[in-house]
Amino acid sequence: MHKDIPKIEHLYDYYYYRDVYHFALYYTNSKQEAEDITQETFFKVMKQLDHLKDQDKVKTWIISIARNTAVDIHRRQKIKRLLIEKLSWQPVLKEVPKPLEMVELHEQWETVQEALMTLKSHDRTIIICRMLKDYTIQETAAILGISEVKVRVDFHRALARLRKKVGRDD
Repeated sequence: MHKDIPKIEHLYDYYYYRDVYHFALYYTNSKQEAEDITQETFFKVMKQLDHLKDQDKVKTWIISIARNTAVDIHRRQKIKRLLIEKLSWQPVLKEVPKPLEMVELHEQWETVQEALMTLKSHDRTIIICRMLKDYTIQETAAILGISEVKVRVDFHRALARLRKKVGRDD
């Protein structure tokens, strides 16, 4: 490992734990899933830290790992639910979202969060990165592995779909 690459504890404790956790929380709307995603993300970061070539891109590198981890976990859980449903011949009940922090209990937040959860994964990720986490277009492009122009276009389309879902077609 390069000596100029910060140690994993430093990255976790002082820099990106909160960013990864908040991203995962916004993505899943579940504290438990967000904690699982955060833990698995930093496990992957630890294993791949020596592959980081550009120290200036550590934040986007970690968030892109978190995004991929969230998608993978979500996909695995969906497959697991389908298998359980097929094996038991009974519908699987959706998990009731747990109460979130005080700000998340606010009625407007709940409406936005419900609408956010109905968006496709790509749209949800762009909204989270650009609006909720205030990442730049460049950072969002790096996280998603797409061009900056595509981020701009997809963000505006995703925002329009989100507004439509919350009943604000301005």
